[in-house]
Parts: sequence; structure tokens; C-alpha cells
Amino acid sequence: MGTLFTLHSFDGSDGLSPLGLMQASNGDFYGTTSAGGSGSGGTIFRMTPTGTLTTLYNFEDFNYPVAGLVEGTGGNFYGTTIYGSGGHGTIFKMTPDGAVTTPRSFTGADGSWPVAPLMEASNGHFYGTTAQGGPASSICVSTGCGTVFEITPEGVLTTLHYFAGPDGLSPSGALVQGTDGNLYGTTSGGGPANSTCYFGCGTIFQITPEGKFTTLHTFDGLDGRYPYVSLVQATDGNFYGTTYTGGTSTACTGGCGTLFQLSMGLRPFVETVPTAKCPGRRVKILGTDLTGATSITFNGVAATFTIVSPTEITTTVPAGATTGEVEVVTPRGTLSTNVPFRVF
Repeated sequence: MGTLFTLHSFDGSDGLSPLGLMQASNGDFYGTTSAGGSGSGGTIFRMTPTGTLTTLYNFEDFNYPVAGLVEGTGGNFYGTTIYGSGGHGTIFKMTPDGAVTTPRSFTGADGSWPVAPLMEASNGHFYGTTAQGGPASSICVSTGCGTVFEITPEGVLTTLHYFAGPDGLSPSGALVQGTDGNLYGTTSGGGPANSTCYFGCGTIFQITPEGKFTTLHTFDGLDGRYPYVSLVQATDGNFYGTTYTGGTSTACTGGCGTLFQLSMGLRPFVETVPTAKCPGRRVKILGTDLTGATSITFNGVAATFTIVSPTEITTTVPAGATTGEVEVVTPRGTLSTNVPFRVF
């Protein structure tokens, strides 16, 4: 049994209903509350690992940031709200000291209700989805079925795809960039209708950073229904995810949900925890079949390391290391990190 410690209890004045938490490169945790605060529209907060909480920003009423934050490579934080002054949601940017600007407000025609977190791709741009908005279709007559968008750090937004129903509707999970450079995501509904899902049971899709869209899988109920949350690419190269209901169990009406794997033939890789540190600090490297590793380099600079298990190595960021790939040489080949490791 583990030991749980409550680090902070929200009381409404400092926010209520937190829905996202991430650890930044400085070691502190940052998150949002979807309501509460002095403006009643939610908050952005920072918390130290020991539980000291600081409210950095209070949103005005009818903003509601229901997704978490993402830290950009420039050190700023980015997130979304589902309403805002126009009623369709916003994308906001926050400096490390809590200054917030709104580089984009959705209009409905370009999307509405961005309920999922943003993600930063390797090109330095941010990508996300809206659960509604875009052109009306025969399936989504009044609200639109949702969008996939790209936004630059300067706030220039491009809509890459408009969902119409047969290709999916209402994406609610964050996108993930695979090691092939493409973006992968799910829609919580849509695809072919059947006897268990009148508007379709949901889909898995791939989209390039330039906007070429491909539906990879449509759920039929027996293999799952309604994949609400994000995919995860594991270090074996495959993608994993869940569906909220569906499957073959008879213990729940309509099935109790599923776990699934999607294979795109991508090669294994390693990932670092965390993804940014300064020289001299310890880092974990996670992967598959790391036994027998003979070398670890941080952007070409060799590091000392200890093999903890077949799936974990501990190491120290070496002096002279710069931002770039971490490589692990094993008897079966060289594995690289899926995202650049940042040295600061």
C-alpha cells in the first residue's frame, strides 16, 4: 500500500475542480482549475513539490480552462478555455511570472470548445482540437463536428481539418506526435453508424503537421466505444488507448470499456523523465529491453549511467551537454529519444 499526502485543498477562492497538472522544467507543478478564483472563471496555479501553492492568474467568469497546460520550448505556458468573451473558447499564453495574453479567440466557424490540452510539435508550433465548431454537416447540423488546428507561438491559427461525422466527431483528447513526425488522435464519436452507436462509436486518426488527414480505425462497439482520452505512444513504438464503453463483457450494458493497441510499424525509442534538466542533475531513461546498454550520450556528449532494470536506466546530465537527442546504444541497436532533451 502506498502512502498518500494531501498537499493542498482548494476552497473556491483559490479555484475549484482542478482538471490538469504538469511538472515544468523548473521542477514546480503548474495546473488549472476549471472554475472558482476571484473571477469565478477558473485559475492558473503553481505548486512546489512540497505543496506551496501560488495562484498566478484568475480568469473572469465564463472562461473555464478545463484542460491542462503545456510548457513551450521558449519557457512560456499555453492552454485553452472553453468559453471566453465570444463563447467559443480561447487559446492563452502565460509567461513564467503569470502574465496572461489571449492570442486567439475561436469564432465557431474555426472551432468551438477546445476541451483538450495543446501539444507542441517538433516544429515549435502547437496543435490541438475543438470538440465542436466548423461547418455544419448532416450529422452536426447546428454546432459543427469539431476541428484540428495549428497555432504558432505568435498566435497565427490554421484550421487543418474539419470533422464531418463519417470521419469522426467531437475530439476530446490531446493529440500526440509519433516518432514518425505525424500527429495521432481520437474522436469520441463518429465513423460508421451501427446498432449500438447511432452517430458512430469513435475513430482513431492520423494527420500530418501540414494537414493531410487519414482515418486509421473506426470502432464498432465490440472493439470499444467512445475513445474520449488521448493516445500514448509507448517506447515499443506502438500506440495505446482506452474506450469509455464497449467491448465484449456482458457485466455492463453496452460493454465496460476496452484497452487497445494500435501498431503503425514504428521502431522502439527511449524517453527521458523529465525532458529538461541542467548539467549534474539526475535523469531517468525509460525504454524496452535496455539490458546490456553500453553507451549513453546527450547530443553527442557521453554520460555515466546505471542500468536499473530492462526498462529503466538512471544517468546524470553531463557537463558540456546541449539540447538535442539522447541516444542509448544496446546490443540490439541504438535507441534515440522521441523528443529532444532540453539542457538549461
